[in-house]
Amino acid sequence: MSIILGIDPGLNTTGYGVIETMVGNKLRLLEAGVVRSRSETLAPKVCEIYDGVREIIATFSPSAVAIEELYSHYDRPRTAIYMGHARGAICLAAAQTEITVYSYSATKIKKILTGAGRAPKEQMQRAIQLELHLDRFPEPPDVADALAVALCHCYHGKIC
Repeated sequence: MSIILGIDPGLNTTGYGVIETMVGNKLRLLEAGVVRSRSETLAPKVCEIYDGVREIIATFSPSAVAIEELYSHYDRPRTAIYMGHARGAICLAAAQTEITVYSYSATKIKKILTGAGRAPKEQMQRAIQLELHLDRFPEPPDVADALAVALCHCYHGKIC
């Protein structure tokens, strides 16, 4: 059995999902939600992300943190730079508790969960809903993306 923390990094809203792998390849959703930044400037935003992730780590003691790789469209390099700040806060929180961070590209996550690297959001939400036996699609999208990363790590690493 192990606990995986999946994270969808964002400066304003960071999604997270905590799943537990159990005997018999069963999965259990422990918690999912968002860490919201209320600050207007960069440094306090990064601090709020760090504090939120540290709290989640302290609560669940995951054995691994899985995070979506940074992607930037060529005409929006500034977005990638800002997202790098959020990822840095998350990686620091994990490193300080000696938890290994695993990164996965969006296409790899989609391919592992649906079989198609370009799967639409609804297909991803359906896959997450089925895998975790949820009554409805996970919401908001940041939570769905975080759960997808956690499931990807689980299946890619053959943990479940």
